[in-house]
Amino acid sequence: MTTSNKRARLLRLMDMVFTTWMRRSDYQASYVEVYSGAAFLWAEVVCKILCFLKKPYALTLHGGNLPTFAQRFPKRVTRLLQDADIVTAPSQYLLDKMRPYRTDICLIPNPIELELYPFRVRVRPAPRLIWLRAFHNIYNPQLAPLVIANLRTSYPEITLTMIGPDKENSVLQETRNLIEELGLQRNIEITSGIPKNQVPEVLGQGDIFINTTNVDNTPVSVMEAMACGLCIVSTNVGGIPYLLEHGRDALLVHPNDPKAMSMAVCRILTEPGLAEKLSRSARRKAEQFDWAVVLPQWEALFQNLIKA
Repeated sequence: MTTSNKRARLLRLMDMVFTTWMRRSDYQASYVEVYSGAAFLWAEVVCKILCFLKKPYALTLHGGNLPTFAQRFPKRVTRLLQDADIVTAPSQYLLDKMRPYRTDICLIPNPIELELYPFRVRVRPAPRLIWLRAFHNIYNPQLAPLVIANLRTSYPEITLTMIGPDKENSVLQETRNLIEELGLQRNIEITSGIPKNQVPEVLGQGDIFINTTNVDNTPVSVMEAMACGLCIVSTNVGGIPYLLEHGRDALLVHPNDPKAMSMAVCRILTEPGLAEKLSRSARRKAEQFDWAVVLPQWEALFQNLIKA
């Protein structure tokens, strides 16, 4: 980690501590997001202050790496979760994996504003692929160019749009270098990031969404692709099999296997009826995550939290 990144994280922690303490008269209850790694310390510090202030608070668990982190630091994780008034998880995967540290975790899924994502059923998809994640090793962006390299012989016109910020030094550049090495500059376009309100438009331009990650929970980008009706090909890691059902609303493959992912994309492009089935089923499942469905669950939670 660079010195500037360390300084930025320290400043963020100080801001969180300052706000929690100085604004203590402005709130009745708090909501704290819990991630693994250095961010876990942020949650610990903030929750210590909330306990001292006798403010009720809810935790929400995030990240596909959190169960591994919990195995490494079970006492810290147990203490944090047990001290909270309410603990929620956005996926059945995290709920199951984190149950040893607290048994009464509530499931409240990540929400999306469904009306913002126009649905187009993919009946006869074109080889237009979308990748939408951060450029970080855990999301394995280098797998995507390898998939395109495997498919280019059969589909010379194939395109892949890769969108996301560079979250780890050199990963974005390493991906660019691989694209050049494979001679895919005409097939793959990289955009370092786009505003959130442009995501539906960009997704609408593609027909197949590939998720190459090695670690995952319930990625909002995949949910957004589902809402738009893209045909999804994803690795079967972490919480993905809890979100997507192979052969029904997505095709799932083992991680870091470009041949398997290429074959799955090829199936969508050639197998009669498969694309339409995946597209329609993905949209139906995405409807479960609409804010209209999820918001009442949060309202009930905070009403209970304030009464605690």
